[in-house]
Amino acid sequence: MVARAHTVAFHGVEARPVEVQCAVSPGLPAFSIVGLPDKAVSEARDRVRSALSAMAIALPSKRITINLSPADLPKEGSHFDLPIAVALLSALEVIPADAAEGTVALGELSLDGSLVPVVGALPAAMTAASEGRMLLCPKASSAEAAWVDATQVIGADSLGDVVRHFSGQCPLPAAQPGEVNLTPSVRDLRDVKGQERAKRALEIAAAGRHHLIMIGTPGSGKSMLAARLPGILPPLTAVEALETSMIQSLCGLLDEGGINRTRPFREPHHTASMAAIVGGGKGAKPGEISLAHNGVLFMDEFPEFPRTVLETLRQPIESGEVMVARANAHVKYPCRFMLVAAANPCKCGYLTDPSRACSRAPGCGEDYLNRISGPLMDRFDLRIEVPPVGFTDLDLPPSGDSSATVATRVENARAIQADRFRGMPEMRQNSDAEGKVLEQIATPDAEGKAVLLKAADRFGLSARAFHRILRVARTIADLDGSADIRRPHVAEALSFRISARVMA
Repeated sequence: MVARAHTVAFHGVEARPVEVQCAVSPGLPAFSIVGLPDKAVSEARDRVRSALSAMAIALPSKRITINLSPADLPKEGSHFDLPIAVALLSALEVIPADAAEGTVALGELSLDGSLVPVVGALPAAMTAASEGRMLLCPKASSAEAAWVDATQVIGADSLGDVVRHFSGQCPLPAAQPGEVNLTPSVRDLRDVKGQERAKRALEIAAAGRHHLIMIGTPGSGKSMLAARLPGILPPLTAVEALETSMIQSLCGLLDEGGINRTRPFREPHHTASMAAIVGGGKGAKPGEISLAHNGVLFMDEFPEFPRTVLETLRQPIESGEVMVARANAHVKYPCRFMLVAAANPCKCGYLTDPSRACSRAPGCGEDYLNRISGPLMDRFDLRIEVPPVGFTDLDLPPSGDSSATVATRVENARAIQADRFRGMPEMRQNSDAEGKVLEQIATPDAEGKAVLLKAADRFGLSARAFHRILRVARTIADLDGSADIRRPHVAEALSFRISARVMA
């Protein structure tokens, strides 16, 4: 007789179903696990044996074989402990066989039989729901899994609780979803003195999810401006929150099972490796660009990042997803993020400051900014110079709109885009529009088109730049509440694209 239980193996954000088969047969006493397990899965036999011993359940003096099917799918992680224990208890007739087969289980076992929380409970619940089974997991992981209301989620503190639940002695209650977290930003745009043009660029970038690069002298406020970007972004929608939380669940970043409605804001250091930014390492884990999915990736000191790291951003920026290809794994992760970069104009930082003469001008600035390749710079929709703020300006009262006021305009513009792209899941903001859709939604009037064509001919804009200007103009028109793209909208979009010292 072969007893069966079910669990999952993680492949990117996808949780693939795995059947755990347990056979207890005559022969020399042995406990073997087959089916391409890694070291953590192979060690499960010792943890399971100790946990059963703590419950006063002795293993028979027979040959115990655990098969993880499909056998050609790599199995990684300690979450296979609980399903192996459930299949073994079913084979020993401690729990009913039908209860074990109707459950997707995952969890790590301690030597005393208690259950340790594991990552990936949310994607596992999605798979359990698609298969029509309930999910059994550690109690500490059940709150995040319970957000999938299409299936029942049971959280247990120990293997003994699991046995009592399946035997009907003490049924466990269904888990409840964790709290919805919406952390308000305490940083206000009005804290930034001056820099009205940069604030306007932030508003446009937030409204249409456009990529932005800021170039200015040290201390001009680039990082300060970027830090206030989360305060003007709208909360995650239900679909976006689920997508983002699945990635965070795989990385163990969900706090007490709560779903976060605040958009991610990731700011890696410029010494970060390619695997840290794009993804990779052991198990091809998601990188910063995937952790910033539906949010912001802020890269300060942009030219200081290794050239190979910067060049790997080109394809994910366009496609919204990244394929982490390794010798033993090919994993695809979503990465629809807004890239915000900050850079000094040169190595010393004062090339554009008239009060401090740079002895190596202009070659210093050309050499420094040339670390950013032309194709990568071409992908920035908005390019602005951030001039230094004078000491006298610091004593002036706050100027411009508050973050709350700007956030309202951004949310209204995104609501217009949500209606515009309804029924097109691959397009959510203006920056996603392409092809015939872009032609339909971003065709300027006659005067606007004439200005755009003249600028494209004068500055030799690429086809990508031409289309990105149209997308920015569409966003500016949405912020203005205009159904048509007029000449002022195109002119403003061009002003953020063409700059004497920012153009690549």
